Amino acid sequence: MTKRLARLRRSQLSVPGSSEKMLRGGASSSADHVFCDLEDAVAPSAKVEARDKIAWALNNLDWGKKTRCVRINDVTTEWCHGDILTVVEKAGANLDTIMLTKPRVAADVIFVDRFLGQLEKRLKLPKRIGIEVLIEEVEALENVKEIARCTDRMEALIFGMGDYSGSQGIDTREIGGTGGYPGDIFHYARFRVTAAARSAGIDAVDGPFANFRNEEGYRAEAKKAQALGMIGKWAIHPSQIAPALEIFSPSPKEVARARKMEAAYKEAEARGLGAVQVDGVMIDVAVLRLVRNTLNKADLIGM
Repeated sequence: MTKRLARLRRSQLSVPGSSEKMLRGGASSSADHVFCDLEDAVAPSAKVEARDKIAWALNNLDWGKKTRCVRINDVTTEWCHGDILTVVEKAGANLDTIMLTKPRVAADVIFVDRFLGQLEKRLKLPKRIGIEVLIEEVEALENVKEIARCTDRMEALIFGMGDYSGSQGIDTREIGGTGGYPGDIFHYARFRVTAAARSAGIDAVDGPFANFRNEEGYRAEAKKAQALGMIGKWAIHPSQIAPALEIFSPSPKEVARARKMEAAYKEAEARGLGAVQVDGVMIDVAVLRLVRNTLNKADLIGM
């Protein structure tokens, strides 16, 4: 099995593929990951033209260290095949991942996987293109474990609560909000998506919060996702990038404490001990796993 690349996805910025101005803004943003959109953000009449704009942007803009992604239309549409073909033929060498919308079963993802494989061979691309998928249909949530494991190109599962709400008939009144439900209406779906992703060794990411002027609401939803083990959240507006980067990053104090705890445990282990006390906290193998989660994030960020 091909080793999956570790990528930062603390903030995934959505950029309409039909807007050169916004594509430029995405490239120069501070987001870890930018997905150039061919789906909901682009009108049907503009989708074909948007493919070429995205290819141009991938080839000519300076994206820095960002993950460069293209969100394509789903496999039941007239655009899916052309989205993949055009973008990969014209800019495949500068594309990191394809984001598939609305898969319902693993076979939907396998279609994209096989098609990418054919194109990579014919075009002799220097690297494989990864796949990210949106879990945004009730059927997809029921099949989430199979979807997560169906290809070694899979890098991330993203919970798309907007379309998911429509699929299940949830009335939230606001995409990314929880309405008047007594509790977190998306907890179960987030939990299942995160568990499926973690068990498959891939990332779990939270989807959009529509009211970009409501930073408090965005932060609250991001913290729920982070607490469950998700590693990032979408930004539908540049104003949502900074809160995501903050929430999904360990603080310098947390990193320093984690490094101290790891060092103490390694020293104790070398002396034949199975546990050690650090600042009043007993560190054993189970606690070390939590410490390593923090340090893995810190290493990926460069802290």
